[in-house]
Amino acid sequence: MLQKYQASESFRVGVLLAVTGGFLDAYSYLARGGVFANAATGNIVLLALNLAQGDFGRVLHYLIPIAAYAAGIIAAELIRRRFGGRDDHMLHWRQLSIAAEIIIVCAVAFFPQGTADLAAVSAISFVCSMQVESFRKVQGNPYATTMCTGNLRSASEHLYRRIFGKDKQSGRTALLYFGIIGAFMLGAIAGGAAVIYLQEKACLVCGVFLLAAILFMLKKKEEA
Repeated sequence: MLQKYQASESFRVGVLLAVTGGFLDAYSYLARGGVFANAATGNIVLLALNLAQGDFGRVLHYLIPIAAYAAGIIAAELIRRRFGGRDDHMLHWRQLSIAAEIIIVCAVAFFPQGTADLAAVSAISFVCSMQVESFRKVQGNPYATTMCTGNLRSASEHLYRRIFGKDKQSGRTALLYFGIIGAFMLGAIAGGAAVIYLQEKACLVCGVFLLAAILFMLKKKEEA
């Protein structure tokens, strides 16, 4: 029996968001000072290392993106609390979350390269955390669209179950996760190519992916 999922959990929406995640990671690294802004782990490690080395001048460089990441989680929850569960809005709260991402990502394209890289990285961290908080499942399976570690763990676990447990459903789920990881990689490739030609304006391309995700979600009513 074919199981039905909300539009936000569809594979194609997951692919578009993963492509965006990979694109922004490549963009932040190549165009905004050689950092990965999609997750807070690296910045937390670098913050701790600079504290240990007594380089307090660099602490703020990592603390601001960490704070922006936390703020993005809170912003997504505020949008859900304000607009979730209501039918009197044209857009579902997840679509509103993506709309906010589009506005911020497009604004980042006009932050001067070099002099405003910290602000750009912080804005990307904010956007990515909003996305992670708003979109947690693909076809009922927990996943992340802006990082690959958890997806790779889940893919490997289901691959094991398919090979050694003969579980056909796990085989399909493993392919689902590998598809999301592949989409992330394609996004990173696209991001790297776009930066060569567009430099700091390259992140405008992400607006197209995110807009497509909204349009796909409009075809089916979201419930939560």
